[in-house]
Amino acid sequence: MKHRKSVLKLNRTSSHRKAMFRNMVTSLFKHDKIKTTEAKAKGLRSIADKMVTLAKRGDLHARRQALAVIREKDVVHTLFNEVAEKFNSRQGGYTRIIKLGPRKGDVAPMVQIELIFD
Repeated sequence: MKHRKSVLKLNRTSSHRKAMFRNMVTSLFKHDKIKTTEAKAKGLRSIADKMVTLAKRGDLHARRQALAVIREKDVVHTLFNEVAEKFNSRQGGYTRIIKLGPRKGDVAPMVQIELIFD
């Protein structure tokens, strides 16, 4: 049973998983969309939504919490100044996952995760 087990382990150690998701969320906010596997995108979605929620809050403590995850000051700056304004009226669901089909080498299901700026 998978009751109360919310962490996607992805066959990685906790430090590797943490570093991987930090890099992915930084790339997502830097480029507005990235291509990755479906399992990684589903794990990234919750972290990205939390970062947008922190940006919408906008205070100094939220900025420091975001810097603890993202680690690039210019990306956090654009997140708090530009992305937070675009999502100001939206209550959640800041990312979209679009299926792209299997990867050629190992037939892993590939998706594109992007920020929704409607």
